[in-house]
Amino acid sequence: MTDLRTNTVSGGGASAPLLSPTLPLSVATPAPTLVVPASTLVMPAEARDWFAMLKPRVITLVVFTGFIGLLVAPGHLHPVLAFTAVLCIAVAAGAAGALNMWFDRDIDAIMRRTAKRPIPSGRITAGAGLGFGLFLSVASVILMGLATNMTAAIVLAISILFYVIVYTMWLKRRTPQNIVIGGAAGAFPPVIGWAAVTGTIDVMPLLLFAIVFFWTPPHFWALSLYASDDYERAGVPMLPVVSGARTTRQQVMLYTVLLAGVSLLPWVLGYAGPVYGVSAVGLGAWFLWASWGVLRDSQDAKGVSLTKDAPARWAFRVSLVYLFTLFGAVAADYLIPGPWHG
Repeated sequence: MTDLRTNTVSGGGASAPLLSPTLPLSVATPAPTLVVPASTLVMPAEARDWFAMLKPRVITLVVFTGFIGLLVAPGHLHPVLAFTAVLCIAVAAGAAGALNMWFDRDIDAIMRRTAKRPIPSGRITAGAGLGFGLFLSVASVILMGLATNMTAAIVLAISILFYVIVYTMWLKRRTPQNIVIGGAAGAFPPVIGWAAVTGTIDVMPLLLFAIVFFWTPPHFWALSLYASDDYERAGVPMLPVVSGARTTRQQVMLYTVLLAGVSLLPWVLGYAGPVYGVSAVGLGAWFLWASWGVLRDSQDAKGVSLTKDAPARWAFRVSLVYLFTLFGAVAADYLIPGPWHG
């Protein structure tokens, strides 16, 4: 029921009653709702958001291959300096990942598997992400130079620039061969680790570089087969989007064959011993079998998988185990005395 309450208005010394309807106290007047686009919201960033900017899953593999390059290099590096060198490799890889997230924030917001990253989700601003990546890039290179030598620092800087400028800014959105050429960025760590100890670049680290380089296409193309919808939605010309799934499966098989051959070179050329040789043969056969499954996957007339790309998912997992185990075999081989130590 409406309640009439009397207010007074003063004017010229007289007071006149003013009747105004008010709602009963038990009825609340709803506050107006302000709708703000999600893209403009910035939530407080937590430590885990900054850590996520470093792409920790990618860092794990980068650190491992860099550590192996450092471990098998001839010479000696003080444990503290060795730890610092590996830390610099990890920080540099994280810095490159952060800069990649800054540049790709527009397409990350479109793709399902990246939409929850810190920048597109609004937990970290683009400017803060850029500053974070630049600071870590410069700091890691300077610290590497001070702790080890200029050769390692220069190669580390080149790896950051290659990933950010050559792959992220130039190749990724322009050519389906982005992974092939851009794969060099992820192949630098064993070279950096070796250079941190020796101050030089020799044949063995270049062979390890080649292994990672030829491993990258079948690894990422296997992933892209079951993530092609995301890439197509974002307009990224990954091979399945541009050339189709059937061609991608053929390329996965081709590059796995090339990888299997390249992986034998350290053994054939005398830079690795029998432990590595046997491992390279066995792991290569396993990866080839997984890639053959990708090639022979049940598919329709357009090449679309009828198994929800189960073989590609399996080959992707196999590729990860393959590289970790192969580099582990490099380390195991170098712990056994032999002429391949140089």
